[in-house]
This record gives sequence, C-alpha cells and structure tokens, in this order.
Amino acid sequence: MPLKYALMHEWLTPKATGGSEIVVREILNLVDADLYALIDFESKNPDSYLYKRQIGTTFLQQFPDAKNGIQNYLPLLPIAVEQLDLREYDVILSSSHAVAKGVITTPEQLHICYCHSPMRYAWDLTFDYLRSSKLGNGVIGWATRYLLHRLRQWDVTSANSVDYFIANSKHTARRIWRCYRRESTVIYPPINIENLPFSAQKEDFYLIVSRLVTYKQVSLIVQAFNKIQKPLVIIGTGPEMTKITQMAKSNIQLLGWQPDEVVKQYMTSAKGFVYAACEDFGMALVEAQACGTPVIAYGAGGALETVRDAAVVEPKTATGILYREQTEVALIEAIASFEDAQGKFYPEYMRAHAAQFETNIFAQLYQEFLDKSQEKHSTREYNTFF
Repeated sequence: MPLKYALMHEWLTPKATGGSEIVVREILNLVDADLYALIDFESKNPDSYLYKRQIGTTFLQQFPDAKNGIQNYLPLLPIAVEQLDLREYDVILSSSHAVAKGVITTPEQLHICYCHSPMRYAWDLTFDYLRSSKLGNGVIGWATRYLLHRLRQWDVTSANSVDYFIANSKHTARRIWRCYRRESTVIYPPINIENLPFSAQKEDFYLIVSRLVTYKQVSLIVQAFNKIQKPLVIIGTGPEMTKITQMAKSNIQLLGWQPDEVVKQYMTSAKGFVYAACEDFGMALVEAQACGTPVIAYGAGGALETVRDAAVVEPKTATGILYREQTEVALIEAIASFEDAQGKFYPEYMRAHAAQFETNIFAQLYQEFLDKSQEKHSTREYNTFF
C-alpha cells in the first residue's frame, strides 16, 4: 500500500510568499501530500497555485485579523500546531521557521523537517523583538521575557520529535546544532533560474527588494544612500514603511509592493542589488545574480555561501562585494569598493554561478534524502532491556 504523506507549514497567506513558501510548492511537486497550516488564506486566492486546494488548519483560522498578523498570537502557536491530528499519515514533512516542526507524531511515523530557521522570535531576534515591541517594557516586558523563555523550552522539546533535519544553508545547520544539538543535512532552497530574465546591460541605480521589517536593516541602507546621494529603488512593504518613507531623500524611490514581473524588470536592470540583513540563506541574493546583477551584501549568514566576494576571489569570477560590519560606514565603503570593481563583474558568470541553486537540483537532493530516510526508518531496530 502506498505511503500517505502530510506536509505541515506555518501559515499560508497572500502576504507570506517568500522562500519558505517556494519550498512548500516544490515539495508538493515532488510528493503527493495533504497540506496543513496554522492558517490558510491562499486556497481562496485565485492568483495562488493553492487555489481551491483542501488545506487543514487550526483554531487560529477564526481569530480576528489572523490573515494580517498571526504573529500577534505568538503564545498560542505551539498549542495550535499540537491540536492537529495527523495520526493517519505514514510520513510527516514539515517546512518550519517557527512551530511547524512541533506537530505531534507517533513512534511509527517518520518526521522530516526542512528547517528554514530555528524560531527567530525565541532565539536570534529576542532582543530586537523586545526593543521594537511595546511588550518589552515594565511588568509586561518581564511577562514577555518569561513567554520567550518558555517558547525556547518548547522549541527544543519539539525538535526531539523530528527524525531527520534538513537545513537550508550551512549557516542554518550551525544554528540547528546550537539550538537543538541535532545534526542536519544541507539542501539549498530552489531557485527557478529559467524563470528569471537576464541582461548584461545595466542602468544607473541600486535596488533593494525586501520586506520592510527591523531585522532586514533597510533603514541602515537608506541612511547610507541619503549620505552618498546615489539613486536607490526600494521594492517591498512592511511595518517600517512609514519610517523609511519619512527618512528617504529625493534620490530614493519607494515603490511598495510590486508584482513579480515588475520586480524581475528592476532586478535585471539594476546596477547593483543591496542587502544588509543576516539571512539564513537569502534567495533574493541568488535571484539577483541569476539576473546578471552583482550584489553588495552584509558578509554573514547565507551570503557567505552564495556570493563570491570581489575582494577575495579570482578576477572575473566575482559576483559581488561583502562587507563585514552591519554599519552605515561599512556599507558606504562597500559601495565605493563596488564602484571601483566594475570590471570584475561578469553577468554571464553570475548566471552560471546561480545555476547551482536550480530547482531541479533541489528536487533531486530532496527526493534522494526522502528515499534514504524512509529506508532507514523502515529497517530501524530498537534496543530492548530484556
């Protein structure tokens, strides 16, 4: 009898269409799985590939304004995911950057987690969350700290229910080990290179494509470009939109949210793609390179695995500039170095470099991992004491 699969993801909404959602789509292309999420507003979205698909959800689906900010119900996320009864399935696949891996399983089930990141709220972004949130001060602040403490405990405990971890980068693999003391296999997320246009001809502007949230450090980029007065285009929206709009001078153009075709047009035409966040992988950096556009990125996290720094690699094989400090001064210096290194960037090489992250490579590696994991699980022997 064929194995029965379930795929668990955090949330599915029109405002959440980043790298983790792309991984979900590609897994569904490989595996005939029933899909579950804490909330689902994509199956009613005519523009979504999930339109009219049956998707299992939790009680959070009925909560006020869940579509626009389920993170507001952060204390309830672990409880919600644990209410999903998936005992009818042989294999549980989770795509997790918060709580999806916490779904309850039985000893007979195989659970494979593709981990985009250990829960950022509870780990790396704890202090940023406290500083930027109204919940970080006074008595409420101490209650928030206790909540985050309990979330970390739950996060570690829930990791024990996972049989095998896949990490989306070596950086994430190190974080999985640090947080959970679990080994993981690195399989980079899929980039649809063929769907990205390419051009060696560039226009005189720099580009950011990003959600406008604190940890993306878009405000830092704006401050730097305010000083150097070079043209910058920002595509994206988020909680920091008002702040950034007020900061930006006349050389900076904010376009807000834009459809994919517009994003591709700008990404192909830009002189350089600028990034200041420490990302676990950073799909946008690879997409820019696939378009033949060199990048200027903070040299930490996934960028160290996807960008070839002109300061250290052979001529003509560079794909960008990495700067070592997440500061305005370091970024301005990196832009100056980028301007001086124009002859080192070959768009054709960037396209070829990005091809190692192609969708078909992800599909092959994920399927091989799934097959091997199922084989190990079916032959697993348990020690007994009698």
